[in-house]
Amino acid sequence: MRHNTARSYGSVARSLHWLTALIILSNIALGLWAERIPLDQMALKVQVFSVHKTLGIAALVVALARIGWALTQTRPAPVHPERRLETLLAEAVHWTLYGAMVLVPVTGWIEHAASEGYAPILWPLGQGLPLVPKSPALAMTMAQVHHVFAFLLIGSVALHVAGAVKHAVIDRDGVLSRMTRGLPAGDGIVARHLMPALVALAVFGAGAAYALATRPIDAAPGATLEQAASDWQVQDGTLGFAVRQMGSTVTGQFSDWTAAITFDPDSGAGAVTVTINMDSVTIGTVTDQAKGAEFFDVAANPTAVFEGIIRPEGDGYVAEGPLSLRGQQMPVTLPFTLTITDGLAQMQGQAVMDRRDWQVGAGYSDESTVGFEVDLTVALTARR
Repeated sequence: MRHNTARSYGSVARSLHWLTALIILSNIALGLWAERIPLDQMALKVQVFSVHKTLGIAALVVALARIGWALTQTRPAPVHPERRLETLLAEAVHWTLYGAMVLVPVTGWIEHAASEGYAPILWPLGQGLPLVPKSPALAMTMAQVHHVFAFLLIGSVALHVAGAVKHAVIDRDGVLSRMTRGLPAGDGIVARHLMPALVALAVFGAGAAYALATRPIDAAPGATLEQAASDWQVQDGTLGFAVRQMGSTVTGQFSDWTAAITFDPDSGAGAVTVTINMDSVTIGTVTDQAKGAEFFDVAANPTAVFEGIIRPEGDGYVAEGPLSLRGQQMPVTLPFTLTITDGLAQMQGQAVMDRRDWQVGAGYSDESTVGFEVDLTVALTARR
C-alpha cells in the first residue's frame, strides 16, 4: 500500500523515512570525522568535507520530498493519545527533527556559498547561491548556526530513536512496526495540537540566538604598529593578497602596516621600508589557520618587513629588495605605477610570489589544495 492511513504508514513514506535516516546518520558521522581530521592531513580533510557537503544537499532534497509527500497524506494518529505529556513531547521532537532536516543543510549551504575556495560540493551546478554574497562574516555566522542546528538534529535523532526503542521494548505497542512493515497500530483517533510546533520553534529560536551570541568575530590585532617616520606620509591604502585554494581564488589582506618612504619625483629614485603586523591578517573563515604555525606562524614571527630600493623602469617604477617573512628572507620585485598631483602621490602595484620561498604552508605540497603562487596587491595614497 503506497498511501498512509490513520493507523499505518504507506510504502512511500516508509521508504523516504529510511532513506532520510541513512543519509542523515552517514552525514553526521562524516561531519564529526571531518572536524577531527588534523590540518596536516588537509587533502583528506577537504575530501571528506566535500562528500559531507554533497551528501547534505542530497539530504535536503530527500527531506523536502518527504515533507512534500507527507503534506498530501493522512498522518497516522498517536497510538497513546491519552498519554498527553508523552504525546506532546513526541510531537515536539518530530517537529524539531523535520525542521532540522531542512535548516541544517540550508545553513551549511549558505555558509559554503558565502565562503571562498574550500571543499567544493561535488556536482556541476556551481558553488554559489542566488542572493548570497561572498562574505567571511556571513560565512562565519552561518557556520556557527549550522554547528548549533546540527547538534539539535543529533539530539532530536537520539530522542526519536530512544522513543522508538521504548515503544518496541517496553510498550510493545506496534509503533515501530508501522514504520518497518507498514502494520497498523493504535485506534486511529487523531488528536493534534499546536503546542509541539511552538516548542520546536522556540528550540530553534534559542539555538539561533545562542549561535549568534557565540559566533567568532575577527578581533583587531592585539598591538598595532606605530606610525613610521617618512618623507611621504601614507594617507590610506590596502595591502592584499590572493591564492588559489581547492580551485577557487581566496583573498585576504593586512589591516595594520606602515611604510617609511623616501622618493625624489625628479629622478624617480627612492627607498621604502614596509612593516606588516602579521596578526592583522584576515582571510575569511581560515584566518586562524593562516595565523598558525603551518602558515604565517604569527606567534613566533609577529612582523614581516620589506626593504626596497625604488627606481624607474619603463613607463613605471619598481621596488626591489628583501622581504623578511616567517624567519625567511627572499628578494621581491614589485612593479608599480605612480602619479603625483599637487604633492599627493597615488601608487598601485602587484607582484607574484611563491609561498614556498618563505616556507609558508610547507606541508601543503599539493598545489591543487593550496596554490604555490600568491598574488600581492598594494595601493596607497601618500602626501609629502
